Amino acid sequence: MAIPLAKLLISAVAVFMLVSASFATSEMPFMVVHKKATLNRLKSGAERVLVSFDIYNQGSATAYDVTLVDNTWIKKTFEVVNGNTSRSWERLDAGGILSHSFELEAKVKGPFYGAPAVVTFRIPTKTALQQAYSTPIALDILADKPPTDPLALRILAKYGSLVSVISMVVLFIYLVATPSKSNLAKAGSKKKR
Repeated sequence: MAIPLAKLLISAVAVFMLVSASFATSEMPFMVVHKKATLNRLKSGAERVLVSFDIYNQGSATAYDVTLVDNTWIKKTFEVVNGNTSRSWERLDAGGILSHSFELEAKVKGPFYGAPAVVTFRIPTKTALQQAYSTPIALDILADKPPTDPLALRILAKYGSLVSVISMVVLFIYLVATPSKSNLAKAGSKKKR
């Protein structure tokens, strides 16, 4: 009874492995969308936001009709200075990369949390459009940043480790050279005799 059961179990495991291997090797695109925003303060006091996207196809098949749409930038808060917030490409091959960027000018001061952008693409084997989402972003627009002294940062970077090592050596010498209170108490009791 145990032998037919073992054969059945082995057969089931083999079928499961074959089926899962066929799903694992199915040809599909896998999109990774990275959204990055960089703030640039102008001398006029305004602040510009450079938004860039990198779309990676990490799958094993080509994606067709790739469209990027980023609707998180509200017109009363941001004005598009250069480029468009959406873009389309005919295809993205497996292992390929697409890039897009645009520049905005901020109109309002304060924190801003940008939702992920949406990338839609088509797979020849499926009729429905597929979607991928970018990373979200958080910005502090026109923030009052404390001034940084580049000279102090350079001195700290150059001599900081040296100062900490010298401080540790001095502390060690002080601890070794200074007699402990218990030794002082023993010496005092010997003098009284």
